[in-house]
Amino acid sequence: MENFAKVMGIRFPKITLDRAVGIIGNQIEQSKTDLFHVITVNPEITMACQKDIMLRSIVDEAGLITAYGIGIVMISRLRGGNLPERVTGYDTLLRLLESGNRKQWSFYFLGADVSTNEKVCKVIRDKYPNVLILGRHHGFFNQEEEGKIVEEIGSLRPDILIVALGAPYAERWIHKYKSRLNSKIAIGVGGSLDVIAGKVRETPESWKRMNVEWLYRLIHQPSRWRRQLILPRFAIRALLFRERK
Repeated sequence: MENFAKVMGIRFPKITLDRAVGIIGNQIEQSKTDLFHVITVNPEITMACQKDIMLRSIVDEAGLITAYGIGIVMISRLRGGNLPERVTGYDTLLRLLESGNRKQWSFYFLGADVSTNEKVCKVIRDKYPNVLILGRHHGFFNQEEEGKIVEEIGSLRPDILIVALGAPYAERWIHKYKSRLNSKIAIGVGGSLDVIAGKVRETPESWKRMNVEWLYRLIHQPSRWRRQLILPRFAIRALLFRERK
C-alpha cells in the first residue's frame, strides 16, 4: 500500500501529528547541516501550486509536508488516499514546544507584529521554561533589516526556526535563505503566534472535532471571508483533478 496520498498532484505522506513531530525530532537529534524545511500545505497553497512553478518546486523539495486543513484530508479520503488526520502548523508548534521543553531545544521566532512577537516569547518562556529562545524579530521589516535578520539567525544556529509571515510567503522566505539560516528545522506557522499570544482566540476542541474550525475563524475574524472563498473552488477542482500515476 502506498504511504502517501495525492491531492492535485501533491504527495502528502500518510502520517499523524505524532509521527510528524517524531520525524522532526529525529532530524533535530541528528548532526545534519542541511536545513529540514517543513511545510503545512493548505488548500490555498495547493491551488497556487497549480500555476506557480517556483512554489510547486519549493513544496516538492521540502523535507516534510503535512495536510493543513480538513479539506485536504476529506478530498484524499473521497479519492481513496485516506490521509489519517490533518497536521496543522499550530498543533505542530505546540508539540515542538512541549518536546523542546523536555529536551532543551533552541528556537528563533520570526513574525507577527512587534508587540505580539514580544508577548508570545514571554508566554512561551513562562509555560515552557526549558525552551531556549535564542532570538526573535517581528515580521514587519524592510530589506536592510531582512539581511541582518538572516545573519542573526545564521549566527545563532537555532534548532528550530519558526516563521510566522503568512503562507505562502513564509515558505518562499525560508527557501530563499535556507543555505544561510543554519537552522536544523524551519517551519511556517501562519497566524499561530497570534493565538499563543492571545491576540486571536484559539478554536475550541469541540469545533475542531466537528471539522468546522474554518467556520469558527470566520465568525470571529469576518475579514477572512475572501480567503475562505477558495475552499469550495478547491473542493471542486480537487475532486475533478486527474492524478498522474
